[in-house]
Amino acid sequence: MADIILNVEVRERTGTGGARETRRAGMVPGILYGGAKDPVAIAVKSNEFRKALYTGKLLGHLVTLKYGSETQPVIAKAVDMHPVTDEPVHFDLYRVDEHQTIKIAVPVHFKNQEASPGLKRGGTLNVVRHELELNCPADHIPEELVVDLTGLDIGDTVRISNVQMPQGASAALDRDAVVATVAGSSASASAAGEEGEEGAAEA
Repeated sequence: MADIILNVEVRERTGTGGARETRRAGMVPGILYGGAKDPVAIAVKSNEFRKALYTGKLLGHLVTLKYGSETQPVIAKAVDMHPVTDEPVHFDLYRVDEHQTIKIAVPVHFKNQEASPGLKRGGTLNVVRHELELNCPADHIPEELVVDLTGLDIGDTVRISNVQMPQGASAALDRDAVVATVAGSSASASAAGEEGEEGAAEA
């Protein structure tokens, strides 16, 4: 089960006025939805919510919602931040069964840039998708998907099928979309062209 526990209160007032009142009381307003139950307006103490958020294990992870003596596994689907203060102002939680398969976006990271011939020759990594939607068990959501760039040259493409999926997880997209490409910079393309002309002249 999740490490993070959110102690929530049920909000009586909803809407913009209710949300403002909640924030004035030192709490972050949110909505609990999903499953067979109706949405519920909830709130969490601001300091507790910030602490959970800044662990990096709140958004997109399985966490425990606690209301009195009741607990419920949930996924934090979205957190809205204030554009000026960067403080959390609203959140959405989604009810799940601990072992049910859910659809969730997972960040994509890249490693071994130094082992890519294309990047070493001045090419550029063009990232098309910074995250991928996966179908995976709620209690086994991966922290990240890692793409190995070893051996990739200019013109090479990384597709979803090239990304190693964790056990029990699969891509939610039904087509083999492009994740990233190694593109040549104008300088490297020019150099490559000159090399080709020299080779032709020698032949």
